[in-house]
Amino acid sequence: MDRRSFLRTSALGGSAAAASTLAAPAYAQGNRTLTMVTSWPRGFAVLDDAASYLVDYVNKISDGSLTIDKKAPGELVGALEVFDAVSSGQADMYHSADYYFVGQHPGYAFFTAVPFGGTAQEVANWYHHGGGQELHDELGSIFNLKGLIAGNSGSQSGGWFRNEITSADDFNGLKFRMPGLGGQVLGKLGASVQNIPGGELYQALSSGALDGLEWVGPMADERAGFQEVAKIYYTAGFHEPGSALAASVNLDVWNDLSDHHKNILDIASQAVTHYQLAETLANNGAALARLQSQGVKTLQFSDDVWDAFGRASAEVMDENMGDELFAKIRTSFEESLASSASWINKSDGYYVAQRVRVLGQ
Repeated sequence: MDRRSFLRTSALGGSAAAASTLAAPAYAQGNRTLTMVTSWPRGFAVLDDAASYLVDYVNKISDGSLTIDKKAPGELVGALEVFDAVSSGQADMYHSADYYFVGQHPGYAFFTAVPFGGTAQEVANWYHHGGGQELHDELGSIFNLKGLIAGNSGSQSGGWFRNEITSADDFNGLKFRMPGLGGQVLGKLGASVQNIPGGELYQALSSGALDGLEWVGPMADERAGFQEVAKIYYTAGFHEPGSALAASVNLDVWNDLSDHHKNILDIASQAVTHYQLAETLANNGAALARLQSQGVKTLQFSDDVWDAFGRASAEVMDENMGDELFAKIRTSFEESLASSASWINKSDGYYVAQRVRVLGQ
């Protein structure tokens, strides 16, 4: 067993005798390395960027006393296997999107995005000042996880299509990739919904295994190359108005960390969210212009399609209300959303509309 594996074993409750024999020197110095499995291929814009920034921030803030060994999909576990790997202790932490794991519990959708949910700012308001962090922890405790938010992609696009969507009926039979509760919404409209890892999407779209997909937004989508195999791009979507990324830690490992290292992970996660979101939003406009220069046609869904999204979204959300914890999380989230929106709509929203009217930008 190598040193890193041993440290992980010790953190997860390995034998005290072995820990005192091999791990004591590292712990005496306060050093710790955490193995982090991710759902993102190396170099994936926005998503792997956020995971990489977390590694860098933790190392810098801790002055090297806490480091993260980041693993891409396939290096330890598959892209969608990270939740189980960390829950069971096979790895120390993951970086992913928690709505991939609604099969474990539908409440996890709120810690990425839900249909007609919050913008990135509204999600942050709820998470840090409206009880979201505490609910993430309550949900995570069921699965031996400590939840953290480390990144946000902002508003995600409506997706890539081979043909225009002229009515909600066009989703019937469409082979489409969309995770989370948003995927369930499209399922109600008749789509054949698939949750395919990001690293496999280009091939699935180019081969015809998918008729369309949603990914992130112009910056990430351009780097993924979807413009090479589809030319219809809907720029606004109902499903992810502000998509948080999760950096969750095995709860036994978390409890074994010093308070100093816990604080470093918390602070670094918040810093990553702020920095990566700003980077993404700063680059999306230029990326969109480049996509359009390559022949991509940008469109918006019609109001009747948005209405169909809304009706199906209400059904999906209501179907999960039989779960007490889902209902608790939803109530907290929607109360925070209403509180935030009451001011944002009268301030930022109105101001931006007037700026566009007056200055055209």
